[in-house]
Parts: sequence; structure tokens; C-alpha cells
Amino acid sequence: MDKDIDQLRKSKAGIPLLINGTIYSARDAAHKRLKELIEKGEPLPIDLKNRILYYMGPTPAKEGNVIGSCGPTSSYRMDDFFEMTLELGIAASIGKGSRAPFVKELIKKYKSPYLITIGGAGAYLAKCVVSSRVIAFEDLGAEAITELVVKEFPVIVGIDFRGNQIFT
Repeated sequence: MDKDIDQLRKSKAGIPLLINGTIYSARDAAHKRLKELIEKGEPLPIDLKNRILYYMGPTPAKEGNVIGSCGPTSSYRMDDFFEMTLELGIAASIGKGSRAPFVKELIKKYKSPYLITIGGAGAYLAKCVVSSRVIAFEDLGAEAITELVVKEFPVIVGIDFRGNQIFT
């Protein structure tokens, strides 16, 4: 996976990619909980080094399905926590929409690209999820941290490691 992460980090803005492997979902509440644990000096329930973080909270899975709809949430809601996750070593983040100007500078500094996926296509994206399991903060429901194994999960490089972006 390290070779794949290295290649991902070098991908240019606007390039479509298919992700195969393990990614982790986390939304606002999970980010806030991680921050609280860090501030208290307590251990984190997950090592985020070289992990891909997907800003998403799934709907409940129907019987026989791995996961419910799993479309991206608006990434700007995680902007205030972004440097924290970069310091924890995330390789990339996935969401939808543009980011604050300071996020672009952090992406350049940490060489951790921002990827976007298709908003409104949660049912389609669910078909790309091979397995799903909650690994932290189960009490947060859909906002718990979830480990997802994905196959051919479509993304586009929204902001690359040089700060080039597709947003105007």
C-alpha cells in the first residue's frame, strides 16, 4: 500500500483515480472526539498514518448489503480539524466541494492530496464497498469511524500536493 500511497500523493489535480484497498470514514463528531483525546493526552483508537480519510457517514445497510448509501459529506466542515489529521499522518482525504484557502497551503506542506467523489451518488458508491466495520466511537452512530475495504472507488484529485486545484 505504501507504493500506492506514494503514487497517489504525486497525482495531479483533475486526474480521475480508482481506489482499491482500505479507507476510513470520519465526519465532524469523530474529528471532534479525536481532537479531545489528543488534548487530554489519551491514546487514539486508530493510527491514521498513511491512511485515507473519507468524510462520510453511511446510512444503515439493508439486509444483505455491506453498507447503506455512503456518499461524501461537505469537506469544509472538517477544515478546522484538517491540520490535526495531517499531523497524525493521513495520506489523503476524500469528500466533496471546495476547501478553505488555508487547506490548500496545508496540502502543499504535508503533501496530502484532497480527493473528491460524486455527491448524490451514495447508492452507487456503496457498490464499491466490499466490507465495512465500525472501529471507533460506535456511540456516534453514522459518525463513528468506519473501516471500509473498497474496490474501484472513483475519485478525482481535487487539490494536488503542489496546491493545484480544480476549483475556481
